[in-house]
Amino acid sequence: MTGLVEPYTPRSSSPPHARPATGAQPLLDVRNLSLSFTTAQGALPVTRNVSFSIAPGERVGLVGESGCGKTVTGLSLLRLLPTHSARIQGDVLFDGTDLLKLSPRRMRAVRGRDIAMIFQEPMSALDPVFTVGDQISEAYRIHFPASKAEGRERAIAALREVGIPAPERRCDEYPHQLSGGMRQRVMIAMALICKPKLLIADEPTTALDVTVQAQITDLLRSLSERTGTALIFITHDLGVVAETCTRMITMYAGEVVEDAPVDDVLTRPRHPYTSGLLRSLPGLSKRRGVLSSIPGRVPSPQAMPGGCRFRSRCAHAAPGCEQEQRMIALAQDHAARCWRAPELELPGAVN
Repeated sequence: MTGLVEPYTPRSSSPPHARPATGAQPLLDVRNLSLSFTTAQGALPVTRNVSFSIAPGERVGLVGESGCGKTVTGLSLLRLLPTHSARIQGDVLFDGTDLLKLSPRRMRAVRGRDIAMIFQEPMSALDPVFTVGDQISEAYRIHFPASKAEGRERAIAALREVGIPAPERRCDEYPHQLSGGMRQRVMIAMALICKPKLLIADEPTTALDVTVQAQITDLLRSLSERTGTALIFITHDLGVVAETCTRMITMYAGEVVEDAPVDDVLTRPRHPYTSGLLRSLPGLSKRRGVLSSIPGRVPSPQAMPGGCRFRSRCAHAAPGCEQEQRMIALAQDHAARCWRAPELELPGAVN
């Protein structure tokens, strides 16, 4: 296992594959982020040494099976987990400032203003007793001195920007009066009204029909391109990532296992788990073929295996996989947590 390739060590600097091409400092630099929850049985580890960087204006897809740690990673960045039970370790550098070291008051000034989040289910995230206009304008007035009238005008403009028809009327309606797609657009408007530098979208297309899903992904991509807002797109839908993002980070069992440009991953994944995800996508070319799947189950946090966490489900497991795996830099912008990655030829989604 030793001497094959240069290991990737994000602790001392930004990952080489995640640095902006211009050489500028990344907007977000996550280093060795580990999360555990306090339970009656003791500490329950959920994520381990999650490291990645995001450049200004970059769109990154965070993918993996349910329970792999995608959502809690996004919540950890904004410190939205319960402080009495969640223990977060590592560094989350945003514009050079470690968010994990900020006081609660200073952290509240960052949320919504510099970093905003679109939550997974808008019907539960929106308050049913306030109009959508009041909720959007409140997000603006918390961070900027503005009158109630100005806040309303800002809310109407935000609704118009995300493509909601008749925004003056919709502004005075309640969440239950809107369709699922409109509620999701309200969440996007609320997140973007302060023009944040980074937007975290937690499965914003869940439970939406295909047409509305396409509209939401197109909206997020166009808004990011037009405003220069960086985007973390948390999802299990690899097709949405291929259409929306420029880079894909794959997580498995609380760890990042691959980080690479989307086009490279689709054609040549370097980690067996990423390859398994891509081969599990249904296609139209094999009308009577057997749909590929990954055998086994994601290990429980209470019984996480040593060494490679994917080893028991991997068809390419070999002696050496029982050792703890490090991220290996395979190219300037591609890394994988597999010591066999340099020698494996794995199928992707388009080969």
